[in-house]
Parts: sequence; C-alpha cells; structure tokens
Amino acid sequence: QVQLVESGGGLVQPGGSLRLSCVASGFSLEYLAIGWFRQAPGKEREGVACTNSRDRTPYYSDFVEGRFTITRDNAENTVYLQMNSLKPEDTGVYYCAADYQPLLSPGSVCTSGQRGAMDYWGKGTLVTVSS
Repeated sequence: QVQLVESGGGLVQPGGSLRLSCVASGFSLEYLAIGWFRQAPGKEREGVACTNSRDRTPYYSDFVEGRFTITRDNAENTVYLQMNSLKPEDTGVYYCAADYQPLLSPGSVCTSGQRGAMDYWGKGTLVTVSS
C-alpha cells in the first residue's frame, strides 16, 4: 500500500521542540521531492520546508527559517522535521507530501504543495504550541 504516515505531533510549550517523522511505504522517497506543510484552523495550507533529491540547500518559509530543519534518511525511507523555538503561531496540522518531480527547486516544491499539487500526502499530525 502506498502511503505516507506522519508522527511526532503533540502539545508543547512555547520555546519547546518537537521532531516530526514521515515514513513512506510502498515507494521510495530517495529520488522524490519532499515537503512539510501545515494548516492552522481557518487558514490556508502553507509550505514550511521543502527539498528535492538534488539540491543540498532546502527551502524554508520565512516564518520558520532558522528554527526548523528538514532532513531525509533514505535508508529508513523517512523524512524528518526538527522544530525548535516553537511559537503559538506554529500551531496547526502538519502534513508531509512527496512528488515525482525531483528536479523542481525546493522553493517550487513548497509552492506546488501549497496548491495541493503533490503526488502523495499523509493524513497529518497535530502540533499545538501553548502554555
């Protein structure tokens, strides 16, 4: 079965950290473009961090630059999102997505995912940042 499954969300205090995981099954992430996206209640989906199979420099949105890090472990077929210095405005459902366009620039991967144009999506994991 082809699927992406996210985990690692939860309730955390402002300033805290979480690491989200996204495990792929039924296909390999190694040569795909991958991104993390989030959607807060009443807001549109936004790209958080994205990478492709070629560039070493991922794309990060302005609101997470310097706080979040996207990495992939091809051996584990997993992509991670390390989130530090969390803020209440980081609250939302976080989704990972993958696409068979590995040569898209990381920024274009995030733009594409914001429109919903990715081949695979996970069901999301909820992150709540609150004291």
